[in-house]
Amino acid sequence: MRTSQQKKQMPYPQDDGPVGLIYGLADSSLILAQRLSELTGHGPSLEVDMGLTNIALDLFGQVRLYYQYAAELLADGRTEDDLAFLRTEREFRSVLLAEQPNTDFAYTLTRQFLYDHFHFLMLKELQRSKDNTLAGIATKGIKEVAYHKVYTSDWIERLGDGTEESHRRVQKAVLDLWPYTQELFYKTEADKKMIEQGIGVDFERLKAPYYKAVTTVLKQARLKVPEVAYFQKGGKEGVHTEHMGHLLATMQYMQRTYPGMEW
Repeated sequence: MRTSQQKKQMPYPQDDGPVGLIYGLADSSLILAQRLSELTGHGPSLEVDMGLTNIALDLFGQVRLYYQYAAELLADGRTEDDLAFLRTEREFRSVLLAEQPNTDFAYTLTRQFLYDHFHFLMLKELQRSKDNTLAGIATKGIKEVAYHKVYTSDWIERLGDGTEESHRRVQKAVLDLWPYTQELFYKTEADKKMIEQGIGVDFERLKAPYYKAVTTVLKQARLKVPEVAYFQKGGKEGVHTEHMGHLLATMQYMQRTYPGMEW
């Protein structure tokens, strides 16, 4: 029998099966939720502070369901907390967009806006999965994400069609973050195999409706739609930016400092 400490030191398999698929579905939401939680108590107004905090809580709740299922499939004694707090940077399959810092309010809203539209389309497709557990998680989560999408789209329009300063800031955020959007549709080996089995989501099919939806909002906000030939990628294969290590150092501090701690 393994001790708790031995269990936690085991490597985390990055397989091309259901667990690898789940990491790809859950990790981006976890990292985004952590980014939003960094702003708790620091929002530009109480209403916005509560709105972003609630989005973070929604994402954390969805992530727990994914990781609980992954832990069940691993069946080696590890828990949802182990998967969130004891994997290393290279073991996370989150997109690069999610780990970008909270540069200012416009960046925070734009990053969430760009992810929300993808997240909604992804959950809509995941509801059709032959895996009943994943389909159930999608059905539960899509109601929350539908609200996230409306909330952030409304803010993009307000900032873009607002003052000269708000327009300038959100336009810069769109231009800077747009190159990270293409990775949302990248398919890992786990994605490809699970698509063949009718379990995963074919992200490539989401690309056209995604760009149509976000472009519509940007035009309504009087914002220029970027024309970018080169896109950033790597996060879904575990190759992250310099921001990821700092984020994990904060997020995982307690669990790594006090191994085996339970709330």
